[in-house]
Amino acid sequence: MTTPAIQLRDLAFTIGGFAMRGIDLAIEAGEYCVVTGPNGAGKSLLVKLIAGLYRAGSGEILLQGRDVTQLPPWERGIGYVPQDGLLFPNRTVDRNIAFGLEVRGMPRPEQDASVRDAAAQMGITHLLERDVHNLSGGERQRVSMARAIVLKPGLLLLDEPVSAIDEKSRDELCVELRRLKQALGISVLHVAHSSHEIRLVADRVVRMEQG
Repeated sequence: MTTPAIQLRDLAFTIGGFAMRGIDLAIEAGEYCVVTGPNGAGKSLLVKLIAGLYRAGSGEILLQGRDVTQLPPWERGIGYVPQDGLLFPNRTVDRNIAFGLEVRGMPRPEQDASVRDAAAQMGITHLLERDVHNLSGGERQRVSMARAIVLKPGLLLLDEPVSAIDEKSRDELCVELRRLKQALGISVLHVAHSSHEIRLVADRVVRMEQG
């Protein structure tokens, strides 16, 4: 029996008046899993708990069988793409993509080669020298995804990655995400509302209700 890419065991977390409780979920290696549900169900919070942006109140988060529940984000080996991309405004596209490699202390020539490869995977090589202020919404999301995959994560977390872009770009990016999952052999957890979007990407769908 293979080890799941990620396994959540009885995960719980409370913030303000909202409580998430009893979350059990396993995503297999290479699986594309979509989490859906109404607004306020806790979907984005779940992604942030897995990424390490919040610390779980109780329960376990296992990545490839390794307990990462108490580890900081940079030690988890996860790629995370927030809904709005959150690009650094004072960096060009190539230096945005390279940020995590810089933090790891990778030499600049190796950074540049990895950045070019990630940009090619996302179809944005022509944007590498561009200032991020001049990008469309779809281009910003592609840069954010390149910044995540350049670290070669075992798990990619996508928090409503196509909700803020136009319909044509949304469909194109969904098809690209599906291709990317196959090409890189990674597991994906993707938060989505749209049934059309879900049909384009998902191997499996799970639904959250009130935490």
